[in-house]
Order: sequence, then C-alpha cells, then structure tokens
Amino acid sequence: MGDMADTLIAQQGLAAARAEYEQLGYDLDAMQMDYLAATGAKMLGLAALGMAIAVMVGFLASRTAAKVGRNLRERLFNQVVGFSDAEIQSFSAASLITRGTNDVQLVQMVTVMLLRMVLYAPILAIGGIIMIARTDLSMGWIIIAAVAAIAVIMGVLMKVAMPKFKIMQKLIDRVNLVSRELLTGLPVIRAFGREQHEEARFDDANTRLMKTQLFTNRVMTFMMPLMMLIMNLVSVGIIWFGGHAIDAGNLQTGDLIAFITYSMVIIMGFLMIGMLSIMLPRADVAAQRIDEVLECKPSIADPEPGKAKDALLGANGLPGARIAFENVSFRYSDGAECVLEDVSFTCEPGKTTAIIGSTGSGKSTVLKLAERFHDVTSGRITVDGVDVRDVSQHALRAQLGYVPQAAFLFSGTIASNVGYGVDDADEDRIRAAADVAQASDFIAERPEGLATPISQGGTNISGGQRQRLAIARALATDARAYLFDDSFSALDYKTDAALRHELSSRLGGKTVVIVAQRISTVLNADQIVVLDDGRVVGAGTHEQLMESCQEYREIAMSQLSEEELKGGDAR
Repeated sequence: MGDMADTLIAQQGLAAARAEYEQLGYDLDAMQMDYLAATGAKMLGLAALGMAIAVMVGFLASRTAAKVGRNLRERLFNQVVGFSDAEIQSFSAASLITRGTNDVQLVQMVTVMLLRMVLYAPILAIGGIIMIARTDLSMGWIIIAAVAAIAVIMGVLMKVAMPKFKIMQKLIDRVNLVSRELLTGLPVIRAFGREQHEEARFDDANTRLMKTQLFTNRVMTFMMPLMMLIMNLVSVGIIWFGGHAIDAGNLQTGDLIAFITYSMVIIMGFLMIGMLSIMLPRADVAAQRIDEVLECKPSIADPEPGKAKDALLGANGLPGARIAFENVSFRYSDGAECVLEDVSFTCEPGKTTAIIGSTGSGKSTVLKLAERFHDVTSGRITVDGVDVRDVSQHALRAQLGYVPQAAFLFSGTIASNVGYGVDDADEDRIRAAADVAQASDFIAERPEGLATPISQGGTNISGGQRQRLAIARALATDARAYLFDDSFSALDYKTDAALRHELSSRLGGKTVVIVAQRISTVLNADQIVVLDDGRVVGAGTHEQLMESCQEYREIAMSQLSEEELKGGDAR
C-alpha cells in the first residue's frame, strides 16, 4: 500500500475481508441487513430517548423558571411593603412596577433558556470535537478559526449593545410613569384641555424607547447573518482543502462528509450559546435592577428581636393612648430645610386634639411621624411614654386608627373596605363604624347595602362618601387613638358636625387627633395646636387662642363671622 492514508488501507482491508467471506459461502447481504436493522433500531431508540429527555428538560426548565419568577416577585413585594415613603419616592412607583413585572419576566425567560441550552450546547460541541478527532485532525484549524471568529463577533456586539440595554430599562420606567400619570390624571387633563400636550409627552417617551429598541435589535440581527456566513465559509473551506486531500489520496469522500457534519455540530453548539448571549445582557441589567430593590435597606426598621417594648403599650390600662411630641424636628432626606422644628405638645387620652395651620405648615407630617411613616430627625415621639422607635411597627399601628388625607378604597365591597383593618369583622361591627362615620344613610340607599361593589380607588362613589367609608374603616378597628388627616374636608357642614358629635359621644376615653383646614371642625376641641412654617405658635382652646394667638385669630376671622365665632359650632 506504500504511503497511502490509514483510512484507504482500512478500506482495502475491508474489501479483502469481504472477498474471503464470499469464498467461504456467507450471505453478506443478509448479514448487512441484520446489522442495519439492529443499528437502525438502536438509533430509533436513542432518538425516542432524546425526545423524551428533551420534553422532560423543557418541563423542568419551565417549572424552575416559573418558580424563580414567583420567588423574585414575592421577595420584591415583601421588600417594597416594608419601604417607607422615602424609599418609594427614591425608586418611584412606576419603576418598582417595571422591576416587579418586566424585569422579573426577563430573568425568568433567560432562566428557561439557560436550563435548556447551557448543558446541551457544550455537550453538542464537545461531542463534535471528539468525533472530528477520531476522523481527521488535519483540518481542525478551520474549526478553531471559526470558533474564534464567533467569539470576536459576540464580544463586539455585546460591547455595543450593553449600554443601550441599561438605557432601555430606564425608558420603560419612563413610559410606565407617563402612562400611569395619564390614567390617574385623566379628569384633570380633560378639564384643562391638555390632551394634545399629554399625547406629545407620551409620544416622546414612547419614541425614545422605540429608537433604543430598534438600535439594540438591529445590532443583534447582525449576529445570525454573520454566524451563517461563518458556517458557510467553514463548509467551503473544508470542501476546498478536503478536495485537495482526496485528490492526493489522503482522505476519502465519506470522511470528508463526516468532517463537514461534525464541524456543523460544533458550530451549532456555539451558535446556541451565541443566541443565549443575545438575551443575557438585558437580563443582566434586569437582575441588577431587581437586586437594587432587594438590597435597599428600609429607613424605618423594627427594633432587634427581644428589645421591642410592645408590652408597654397600653400597660396603663387606659382606653386611650397618650401621644407626646417632645422637641420634634424633621426634614426629608433630600431637603435642606426642616419641615417641622422643635414641635412639642401632648395628646391626652379621652380628649380631642386639633392641629390647624396654613397650607405647608407641616400638619399632615405630624400625623405621619406619629404613625412612623418617617422617623424624626431630632427629638422623639412617645405613645404611653414609649418611644415609637422602640416598638414594632405592627404593635404601634395597632394602637392608632389612621385616616389619610386622600381617602383610598380597595376594589371589593363596602363591607370589605370598612372591615379592612380587622380580621373576620362581623356585620355588627361594620354597621356600628358606618353609623359613627355617617355612612349608614347612603349605604341603606344602595340595593346591595354593605355588599355594594366598590371599584379600585373608590371611583364609583362620591368624594364625601369615600371619605366617610375611610373614616369608618379606622373606627372599625380596636385602636386606642384615632388620627384624622383633614378627613372631613369633603363633608358638608351638617355631616361634619354630626360626625364630630358621634365621635365625642361614642369613642369614650379614646384619643382623637384631628388635622383640619376649617375652623368649624376644631372649635370644640379640648386642645388646638397652631402650626406656622413648621413651628408651634399657639396651643390651647378656641377662646384662649382667639385672645393669645394672632395666626389663629386671622384664620378664624377669615372663615367665620363674628356671630359664628361667639356661637361656637358653625353649622
């Protein structure tokens, strides 16, 4: 055979062996058919096994990714629920929604792809390399060059696209923010005829997102054509150099075809990795954004386990809570000036304390500090003599029934909203709270009564009805102090007076704190605290303040006539 290639020598040996078997009388056709049938059965079995494994891998990958998404959303929700107003504002509600939906979905999708490809693609490539090594290594340099070219292309594309992926997620936040403002502020937009302005604002945010997405998509679309070009160049190179090897008698045609097949298997493995790399950068950005939220430490935190003084709340046995502000000052984290400065007063059990002042004087901030939605900058707030920072938030807020300035209702029914703060609230408790809040009349007018449906935010009822249900929701709890943040502003004078009369007669020894704009709401309060520019400028009864506090007198004179001021409660 001389210097002939090993594969050609093997083929000549097979031909000689075949001739010998024929001389001995063996039926070679039958032997070959038996061999083909056995080999074919094995191949079909392996194909069926591969299909079953692929289905199982797909099922497990989808299930695992779904659980990853569920756990991420759960962790995000639990983290965000523990945020104070400061953290919510730093991220923005629109961004938090995007991180909990779009970003989690990206991570979930990449998890599926990773589990389905991260093992399969390397096994495919390694298997192809092993088979080429068993066939012929003389053209292995072509495969090495192709893999290097693929790596360079992927690196360049990722470097170009990665910054845009980060910008894209922020632009999605922006689109969500504008959309949310449009939907919630639609009545105001229509009232001022600003539809075109808002359309232009949304179009600007949407167009910027579209252009960024187009850029990244166009960059990524280069990957597949370039990969196919590399595959075709590899095929041409193998055929070119393999043809010369066949012509020289160093390679057989079958080996050349096998070499092409194995090389395509190797390149397909790297192509699959390349396809995955398209999704990885954006998913990496999404994962970083999710991690920002999860790693953010809430500024309002409970004391360490074992150090909380929850048991001291209500230890005096009084039905009402004693709330004291001791030299309290407060500024927002990004603010240069104090919103409240050196504020001191006490809300005694069984008495009504009113807080009044001009717009921006810090009235609502006082109640938010008492609820510990923010922590004081200096000074302290105590409930029953215990600093609110020394008790758990749950225990503190169980003592306080809070009615926010903007009455918000949840989708459900009147009963579910009024009984929201109490587990398994019975109908008698709900009706009693509704009676005090002057909500029973309009509830009785509804055919469904307490089962009347309430849309999200309470948009299917009037503002006054919404406020009365929010007040009833607080009154239905077992709180020892009730904080009303300008909660009577949407009520007419008659309903306002009736509600205050019911509060004074039915709440017994409980503490009541009312933030109000209307003098008529606070005339009969046991103590009126007057705030001006974040400072306490007066405290006392209506009569005392009319004599001693110029700011209070100006507010009173601007709202009520002299006869109403002398006659007490304005109707």
